[in-house]
Amino acid sequence: MAEPIHEVAEALDDRVAALGFEVVAVEWAGSRRRPLIRLRIDRVGATTEDAGVTVDDCVTVSRGLEPWLDALDEVPERYVLEVSSPGVDRPLVRARDFERFAGEWVAVKGRDVLAARARRLEGELVGLFREGEDEIVRLRLKKGEEVDVPRDEIVGAHIIYRWK
Repeated sequence: MAEPIHEVAEALDDRVAALGFEVVAVEWAGSRRRPLIRLRIDRVGATTEDAGVTVDDCVTVSRGLEPWLDALDEVPERYVLEVSSPGVDRPLVRARDFERFAGEWVAVKGRDVLAARARRLEGELVGLFREGEDEIVRLRLKKGEEVDVPRDEIVGAHIIYRWK
């Protein structure tokens, strides 16, 4: 299914923020007649050490969004809304994610080979750096070598949960 208008996605961010949470990722799936909106939320400013999102938090966000979604012309009345936590393998989607989770072990995936090594790299996230208009994700690989990956070459990234 094609993603609804960009303004709906932006407004979704604002609505979730007004409820005291932040959008981690949104997936629009299903069909035009019965769209499925999968929404992953987190507590504002959460780290991997913080308490996670609860079922009650998901209910709060779901109930807070439903009246607004019901009133939107862009969203058919037979939509399905799924609200969940980001999970232990939290996706890194926005620039703020790459800044906030510096120090965590992550996996990044590209359409093509990243940093002249592989399509998938694992390492400690050093952070996000800006070089002019470009955003660069720096990783420290297993043997200590640091590599830079342009953020626009990354098609997916997530935290790798490590048992302590």
